[in-house]
Amino acid sequence: MSVASACHILVKTKSEAESIKDKLDQGGDFYQLAKKHSTCPSGRKGGDLGEFKKGDMVRAFDQAVFKGPLLQVQGPIKTKFGFHLIKVLYRN
Repeated sequence: MSVASACHILVKTKSEAESIKDKLDQGGDFYQLAKKHSTCPSGRKGGDLGEFKKGDMVRAFDQAVFKGPLLQVQGPIKTKFGFHLIKVLYRN
């Protein structure tokens, strides 16, 4: 079974996600931006979701984590919860 660890920033709008991604692209700190902007409870931990298995998350999120690049911010990715910026820390 595949497992991964990822951080994310969850916001309500695509434009808000794009604005935060611009800050990240300019060297912004993912941890600090997650604490400031994320609407997910994980935001208090800098967006850290810990380790989870393939299939634990909603489909679009799961695909980004298990198929996307490592240590690069992906998104905005839309799910029923809002728009995510996702950074995959590791997977196996």
